[in-house]
Amino acid sequence: MKKIILTLFVALMAAGMATAQKFALVDMDYILRNVPAYEMANEQLNQVSQRWEKEVNELSKAAETMYKNYQSDMVFLTDDQKKKREEEIVAKEKEVTDLRYKYFGPEGELYKKRQSLMKPIQEDVYNAVKAVAEEKGYQTIFDRASSQSIVFASPRIDVSNEVLAKLGYSK
Repeated sequence: MKKIILTLFVALMAAGMATAQKFALVDMDYILRNVPAYEMANEQLNQVSQRWEKEVNELSKAAETMYKNYQSDMVFLTDDQKKKREEEIVAKEKEVTDLRYKYFGPEGELYKKRQSLMKPIQEDVYNAVKAVAEEKGYQTIFDRASSQSIVFASPRIDVSNEVLAKLGYSK
């Protein structure tokens, strides 16, 4: 009797484990390339970044010019004048460094701008992926664009176009 119950229990456990989990793949790069708002946000970020980089480069060139002028005038300057010019050059270089950090640092303006432009788009894509997963009964959806471990995947399990359709961009 114990053997029958044990065998039945093991068989039920094996049957429970054997139920297949449904999973799918999406290609986030493909999805984002086909969302016009993402492309516009990227273009806007590039323009802002180029403008800020130009501003930093101009300030850096001004500091470099100050240094070259100082070197050429050094023989004619008194010790006090030299010290004053050196302090001005150091202050200008610090201004360049501070401005670069302000714009491009880890919590800089570019980071904040990227967050403000990209976060709503990423949330919309996430919600669309979640909706597709719930409708189709997927337990997991992997991003094939960011996963280096996926060597091959059948195109049948790629739901990228369904996500685009859920976002209102049919392919």
